[in-house]
Amino acid sequence: MTDPIPGRLYPRFPLLIHTEPMNTPTTARRQLNKKGELRDAAIAAFSDFSANRVLLKDSERLLQIKAGFSAQLFQVARIAFDLHGRSLEMLFNASISTLKRRSREQRPLNSVVSERLDRVAVVCHLAEQVLQNRNMAACWMSKPNKALGGDTPVLLCGTEIGGNQVRRVLQALEWGGPA
Repeated sequence: MTDPIPGRLYPRFPLLIHTEPMNTPTTARRQLNKKGELRDAAIAAFSDFSANRVLLKDSERLLQIKAGFSAQLFQVARIAFDLHGRSLEMLFNASISTLKRRSREQRPLNSVVSERLDRVAVVCHLAEQVLQNRNMAACWMSKPNKALGGDTPVLLCGTEIGGNQVRRVLQALEWGGPA
């Protein structure tokens, strides 16, 4: 007779029962596919957000920034741009624990984080227009760029000056001029 709940027969020795799937090439491929699907969904969600940002008047954007964006948006950006640890904290000027707490409590982000997300969204929308593909734009925004001194475009969007540098490089790509 087998127990439908692994580990129940040996509650004091849960490590003796392997409940995780084996890390075979097939399992690893499935995990990568799920991660890829999750990133694709996050890129699509952030792309929709960024497309809507450019349709708003500046006054409307400013009101939304002051009210604060949904804390779920930081999670979407984290996945879409493959941000981790310190780079996430640097971009949003907030600790990961604060961002996660706001998300868990369903409280809006503060105006600093919201303004930075807005800037990333506007620059990302420009990247989508130039590269003509949202996945390519997210990938371009996530990788170090020689024209930006080896910095990652999304991280430069933490400041207005950095965002302007990224815009200049994108415009140079679009028009074939020097960055």
